[in-house]
Amino acid sequence: MKLNEKRILVTGSSGFVGKNLIEELKRQDADVLTLTDHDGRRMDIRDQQRVMRIINEIRNIDIIYHLAAITSVPFSFENPRETYDVNVLGTLNILELCRSCNADKIVFASSYVYGQPQYLPIDEKHPLQPTNPYARSKILGEELCRAYNTDFGVKCIILRPFNIYGVGQGKNFLIPLIIAQLRYGKIELKDPEPKRDFIYISDVIDAYIKAGEFNGDFDVFNIGYGKSYSVKEIVDKIIYLYGKDVKVKYSGERRKNEIMDTVADTKKAKEKLGWKPSVEIDNGLGNLLN
Repeated sequence: MKLNEKRILVTGSSGFVGKNLIEELKRQDADVLTLTDHDGRRMDIRDQQRVMRIINEIRNIDIIYHLAAITSVPFSFENPRETYDVNVLGTLNILELCRSCNADKIVFASSYVYGQPQYLPIDEKHPLQPTNPYARSKILGEELCRAYNTDFGVKCIILRPFNIYGVGQGKNFLIPLIIAQLRYGKIELKDPEPKRDFIYISDVIDAYIKAGEFNGDFDVFNIGYGKSYSVKEIVDKIIYLYGKDVKVKYSGERRKNEIMDTVADTKKAKEKLGWKPSVEIDNGLGNLLN
């Protein structure tokens, strides 16, 4: 199913991924809708009455991309109730909207939910072992998707992106934080050793587009590059591309329950979605520096 001229509702439209997804959908001539009130403010997805009112105002929604969520792990520890409220109750409301308006499908933005890897690379069959309220809330969201598919026939495609990066990402993420410190000639970080599978934003958006086009009934896909880099390796690459001397200091502080390595197995996405990443890490970092 091609997305041109389809009516597509995107939640989380003001977020990093949401903005880029809407841009691409409009390039493909989709009719893009967002959750906003009459005064232009973002709608609270926890408010069922306001969310369901969309049915009377917007007809014939073809696809819902559900990206709206609280995504900060530290925030989820400090505010677990709000995290579950937004990420679980909000997802329930959007699924009910999808069911009630007979949308063709919902594409749900999950996350890395595997915890400490039992093996690498990590495929979709790996046990789910969340280590924080944010990841737990995403698993609950996935289970709601599965329930609505089983009980009501709502088509659900779940994407589990690993570590997204790219132009426009907030400075509370690792790579933007490193780049923001370059101007001072000194980079200060904590632990240089943890390794992550970094996936560039344009590759992530391509995965969302292909998930929207996919004709499956229910499925889950990892979205990653398939290779991991340590914090130190990322810093070294950025400094090399920057081309100037920069002092680097690591405090050595390690987070509780730190996961030391993650690598995505993306064979399933390649075989079923026809998706594969194209932006190698050096090119992605170069885009950011430029």
